[in-house]
Amino acid sequence: MQCLGAEHLDSAERIPTQRQWRPQIYRKCTDTAWLFLFFLFWTGLAFIMGYSVAAGATGRLLFGYDSFGNVCGKKNSPVEGAPLSGQDMTQKKHVFFMNSCNLEVKDVRLSSTVLCVSSCPEEQLDTLEEVQLFANTSGSFLCVYNLNSFNYTQIPNADLLCPRLPVPPSKSFPLFNRCIPQTPECYSLFASVLINDVDSLHRILSGIMSGRDTVLGLCILAFALSLAMMFTFRFITTLLVHIFIALIVLGLLFVCGVLWWLYYDYTNDLSIELDTERENMKCLLGFAIVSTVITAVLLILIYVLRKRIKLAVELLQVTNKAISSSPFLLLQPLWTFAILIFFWVLWVAVLLSLGTAGAAQVVEGGQVEYKPLSGIRYMWWYHLIGLIWTSEFILACQQMTVAGTVVTCYFNRNKSDPPDRPILSSLSILFCYHQGTVVKGSFLITVVRIPRAVLMYVYNTLKEKQDGALSRCVSQCCCCCFWCLDKGLRHLNQNAYTTTAINGTDFCTSAKDALTLLSKNSSHFTSVNCFGDFIIFLGKVLVVCFTVFGGLMAFNYHRVLQVWAIPLLLVAFFAYLVAHSFLSVFETVLDALFLCFAVDLETNDGSSEKPYFMDQEFLDFVKRINKLNTRAQRNKNSLTSEEGTELRPL
Repeated sequence: MQCLGAEHLDSAERIPTQRQWRPQIYRKCTDTAWLFLFFLFWTGLAFIMGYSVAAGATGRLLFGYDSFGNVCGKKNSPVEGAPLSGQDMTQKKHVFFMNSCNLEVKDVRLSSTVLCVSSCPEEQLDTLEEVQLFANTSGSFLCVYNLNSFNYTQIPNADLLCPRLPVPPSKSFPLFNRCIPQTPECYSLFASVLINDVDSLHRILSGIMSGRDTVLGLCILAFALSLAMMFTFRFITTLLVHIFIALIVLGLLFVCGVLWWLYYDYTNDLSIELDTERENMKCLLGFAIVSTVITAVLLILIYVLRKRIKLAVELLQVTNKAISSSPFLLLQPLWTFAILIFFWVLWVAVLLSLGTAGAAQVVEGGQVEYKPLSGIRYMWWYHLIGLIWTSEFILACQQMTVAGTVVTCYFNRNKSDPPDRPILSSLSILFCYHQGTVVKGSFLITVVRIPRAVLMYVYNTLKEKQDGALSRCVSQCCCCCFWCLDKGLRHLNQNAYTTTAINGTDFCTSAKDALTLLSKNSSHFTSVNCFGDFIIFLGKVLVVCFTVFGGLMAFNYHRVLQVWAIPLLLVAFFAYLVAHSFLSVFETVLDALFLCFAVDLETNDGSSEKPYFMDQEFLDFVKRINKLNTRAQRNKNSLTSEEGTELRPL
């Protein structure tokens, strides 16, 4: 008997006990090894930043330099073998390209000679006499340094030493002092050649440059619509949701109709002769087909889920009540966006500085080039990983902060006395205990996004070839798989962050506990939660619809001047990005509330000894959902029983 008792005790000890949920009771530092790894990684990034400052020529980057190794606006040291180097350019602060409208790249070199000038020509110069007059009146010499202005019209080969005529009007860029052509055609070709992507970037920049005022106005419109949509969700009602859905349906149908009407107008316009108009017509056909498919799918989803509107409104009202306890949650996208902009600007500055790190080398004609140093390419890849990982880390910090704020407000017994400064409390817990968890979650997203970026690069490379159909198909399928994996990981990370804010556990434990708990309680109001997310997604669609409609009306009046389809696509992407940034707070709060509710059901039973943390309004909402689910299940069972009776033989 004693042996049997001992065996029973041993078997009981071997059975793993279920993890106990202890909301905000236990707290410790989580995933510290990952935080140390992130610190080491950023040590490498700091080394690259320091190396770019030391080895890179920031002066050449900021002030520009000519073809002979002289930095504009500074006194230079001579380069051996370059007779025109080492000149004093303190009065010549502007960079001028002698052939700005016809730039070409030959063997990774610009075909145009670059000079330092004292001022940019603001009017078009058609002859060498006008170039000479401009040099005499302004003191800005647009020909090679060793050619005197008096000889501009005297020697026979002066056209080879002076800019190609006509010289377009140009204006100095405010920060980098480059003479930028002001005509749309020259500007787009000039910028696209410098970035070494002539074909695609030329079309994009041409449309943006010629319609830059329209693009800026549409971006401001998207920002204003996103703010209006955020306040609409903040004070949402059932009537407002019906009006909102009606506007979405009308907007989708109207945009589709306008796109097809414009395409029909283009096809019946016999005066179309320019390539830009033909490109607009092709892009319009693609826009019309894609928008029609999206409209059909969304209308079907709206019709199928129409009976859940009232419950979704109540769920959003519960979400708004959680936000009302800390209204500054709505401002989280602003500071996150500001931090991201600062980091992206720093990242681009370091990247450009790395690109200028090189040793001077004299080539034909006495011109100077800078040969890249060895190992720079590997630094670029390291720098790219730093961009993705750090950006995802900043976004994950916002998710963790919002989730921690919701957890603090939800697990508060005294609802009439909300906690003081829950956002600051959530931030302090994040930085004191759970930075390692955020680092680990953002690293998983980075691991997925890097192969996806490489596959997209391979796909675009194979797209240019005619004999890589199978390879293109395989790479595209892999990209789709990585996209689905990315979306699933993001949802897993959000639940893991919320669980860490509740229980204080590490990332893997939190993700496992969240999946286990959500699978047990998925029958309560998962469908209503999904429809709430769908309503928020429709808000983003509404912002994009009105922005695209405004762009169609604005760009259509200048159809001959520009390829406006690509700028319109960029504006639509920007509108969705802004709307997502503002409305993602509601999605995060909604998902965090759902997980808190599941934890509340797991740890409490509603008795006087273990009362629920949820308030009475939330409890009534849950009871109504359970009633509806029970009624639907009963109807389903009765229907199954009736069908079984009809099929049973008499």
